[in-house]
Amino acid sequence: MSKLDDLINKLCPDGVEFKKIENVCEISRGIVMSKDYIRDNAGEYPVFSSQTENNGCLGKINTYKYDGEYLTWTTDGANAGTVFYRKGKFSVTNVCGLLKIINEDLSTKFLYYALSIEAPNHVNRGMGNAKLMSNVMGSIKIPVPPIEIQNEIVQILDKFTSLEAELEAELEAELEARRKQYEYYRDSLLKFGDDTEWKTLEELCSKVTDGSHFSPKAVDEGYPMPSVKDMTFNSFNLSDCKKISKKDYDDLVRAGCKPLIDDVLIAKDGSMLKYAFPVKQDMELVILSSIAILRPKTDIILPDYFAHYFRQESFREIVIRDYSSKGGVPRIVLKNFKKIKIPVPSLKRQEEIVSILDRFESLCNDITSVLPAEIEARHKQYEYYRDKLLTFKCKEA
Repeated sequence: MSKLDDLINKLCPDGVEFKKIENVCEISRGIVMSKDYIRDNAGEYPVFSSQTENNGCLGKINTYKYDGEYLTWTTDGANAGTVFYRKGKFSVTNVCGLLKIINEDLSTKFLYYALSIEAPNHVNRGMGNAKLMSNVMGSIKIPVPPIEIQNEIVQILDKFTSLEAELEAELEAELEARRKQYEYYRDSLLKFGDDTEWKTLEELCSKVTDGSHFSPKAVDEGYPMPSVKDMTFNSFNLSDCKKISKKDYDDLVRAGCKPLIDDVLIAKDGSMLKYAFPVKQDMELVILSSIAILRPKTDIILPDYFAHYFRQESFREIVIRDYSSKGGVPRIVLKNFKKIKIPVPSLKRQEEIVSILDRFESLCNDITSVLPAEIEARHKQYEYYRDKLLTFKCKEA
């Protein structure tokens, strides 16, 4: 029998009392704090808001309102009901709820774990904007076992959380190592001297053009129209991109904005030039002007070789320096970019280079697909044990 089971059998064999949040915590909200205010009063103390990215931190200022152990929760929006544990000096905005424990028999960290389960169940998702207001938070009931049991559960869940974070860091480190290995071999294989012929992009392509300048109205069903923000390392993320009607699609196809098999698509934003890939299959999509369509002459240069060459950091630096617009975000100027020279070894040598680099790229992609699946599996395992540890029999009055 575990230590936790021993404690439960000894201290609360008949169950535990459930208490409302309003009876164990002070409940409050923050104050209105604009991004301009945060910018003008920059400092070291975090300001927490309703967002969940960046651990809920909106920015940092030079003063603080709270100092100690608290919980905050997201009151509005898609992530309403998300609970955070806070310790230290900080402030919160008006769209962030705040809990301060007033019952010395309740651990703040234990309450955090308990509310992480229970709070999302009380979110009002009607009227188009999910909410968890202070009065509803106050009515939530949570189990309050003896403090010794709370501390044991917190210790177990803290350890589990730490192991989960360590696994994620290890997997991401492995992914980064594989990427660096791929980049090393890519840059080595794509380094050529004077004995290799160099040709301009204009000589190597039958077409170098922008995508469409069309501004589509979003429709629920239709044909995907990805922009540069939807590009990934060697593909498109089509799930969230804009859709267009069949009529608009047909018009844009006639205008030449549909990529063909073996076309190479590159991001015109110079900082994203590494997002370059050849079209492998017929796709019912058209391309926006933030992406360029290159149609290589495949009897001279292979599309996959093209794409690997474009992904080099050294190549990207040359493009930004010599072939991009100046000021702000650098963007490739196609009329200039057509003049850039690319080394063109024999097709056989190109095939050898592509074969090697595709294998390295595949290793990167393998772990990239494994990473979120493994993290999700560990997170579900954590949630299972967390929920099991925080399930108590209610003590009869």
